[in-house]
Amino acid sequence: MRKLWIVVIAGAVLFSGCAKKAEDISAAYVSPMRYSSYSCEQLENEMDRLSHHISEVADAQNKAHKRDVAATTVGMLVFWPALFFLASGDKAEELSRLKGEYEALMEAGNRKNCAFYTRLKEAEHAGD
Repeated sequence: MRKLWIVVIAGAVLFSGCAKKAEDISAAYVSPMRYSSYSCEQLENEMDRLSHHISEVADAQNKAHKRDVAATTVGMLVFWPALFFLASGDKAEELSRLKGEYEALMEAGNRKNCAFYTRLKEAEHAGD
């Protein structure tokens, strides 16, 4: 019986490729030069579109995280083959890229002194 638990724990460690929570995923670098030809209005419209997409992908990522936590629990307590299903539906790479694009849009807005950038920064500081 002891050997079984050792195998289960070792398997959990080996397969601990759990999907991360969305907020734990950092932004990939995207050059703001990509948006240098955009007007302030275009930058703001792209940020709106992108923020909705980020929200959708973050929701999917958080669902994948919850599934992985459940699979790990079941795998460790009941059925170790459940550990093979970890990180299914992981959107970490896509979310990282999208967050990077959002940061690049913010930087482009900053460089162009766009009004939306100032509003967002003021709102950010008001929340502190």
